[in-house]
Amino acid sequence: MCRHLAYLGAPVALGELIVEPPFGLHRQSWAPRMQRYGTVNVDGFGVGWYADGDPVPARYRRAGPIWADPSFADLARVVRSRAVLAAVRSATEGCAAGEAAAAPFGADGWLFSHNGAVQGWPDKLDAVAALLPPAELLSLEARSDSALVWALVLHRLRAGAGPGEALAATVRDVAACTDARLNLLLTDGRTIAATTYGDTLFRRSRPGHGVLLASEPGDDGPDWAPVPDRSLVLATTEGVTVRPL
Repeated sequence: MCRHLAYLGAPVALGELIVEPPFGLHRQSWAPRMQRYGTVNVDGFGVGWYADGDPVPARYRRAGPIWADPSFADLARVVRSRAVLAAVRSATEGCAAGEAAAAPFGADGWLFSHNGAVQGWPDKLDAVAALLPPAELLSLEARSDSALVWALVLHRLRAGAGPGEALAATVRDVAACTDARLNLLLTDGRTIAATTYGDTLFRRSRPGHGVLLASEPGDDGPDWAPVPDRSLVLATTEGVTVRPL
């Protein structure tokens, strides 16, 4: 469920990443080409971006489908950034609706997105929820599987883990409790960390055009490469590394 992307590189308008590509995230809200679970992504959307000189990203999130928000078209046309994370949502059964449940989640200068689902939510997650201090568990941004996964990642980041380590450890802990699809994206505006665990992810890296990770290609260009399942991806504008989880 869900589709998402993350970008680092030269300043680019949000619309060039999200709206203008013929098969981009905007179109994936109603006509994804490679989505294995679910058919549409109309349960909310969001985009986060970093402005030069400000380490705290801005976020724009809504509870409805991206194509039903005329204000976003204007925003996407004029806002430019060197670092972007965006997602369109297909909600997991039993999870909360509303803007607060839409990615990207954010705290401490980080942006995060989860493409997938955690089976048995919330009954099968007692053990993994117990890894969080009560105050953090009570502070979940939304009552959803994705918000819990984000809380686990953020807890590890605050304990000193690097972004790749935080994602990989969270995937292991959640997968030990129940079946789950855990394609995760995390950025601080300088690096991107990502996992593949049960769903598709593609990467595109071109000199002078930055690096883009996306659930599926936004066009039919030849420079997209699939990321193998159960991989950890670390990306900067200097390059991309992929290794097994």
